[in-house]
Amino acid sequence: MMEGMTTAPGQVPLGYAGTRHPLDPDPARATKARAVFALGLIAALTGLFVGGVVPATIALQLSRQARREAYASGGFLTGAAWLRRGERLAWIGLVLCAVAVVTAVVIGVVRMADAPFGHDYAPNMD
Repeated sequence: MMEGMTTAPGQVPLGYAGTRHPLDPDPARATKARAVFALGLIAALTGLFVGGVVPATIALQLSRQARREAYASGGFLTGAAWLRRGERLAWIGLVLCAVAVVTAVVIGVVRMADAPFGHDYAPNMD
């Protein structure tokens, strides 16, 4: 009798407490979201030392899996903010690694350009 009652015409009905099914699981944070964030942080911190490539790659792969699982769970797995932050940190780690590699290549090419080509013989040698 009171299911469709409203407080005033045009307002939302009062009771929505019974919309959730009793067998639905409680929303829980995905454990992979925490792992993605931790690996992304490690990748960002070690990116300049070229060691950030491995954790960044693992973080990006785990984030794909976590997004797939969250979509399949129908909203009962949370942690999308942690996933986004972890992905951003992983990409930052990869960019820092690329910057370090490009810088090392440029420094190596400049040093090779300054080095004399061939043997450096004494001035009195033919």
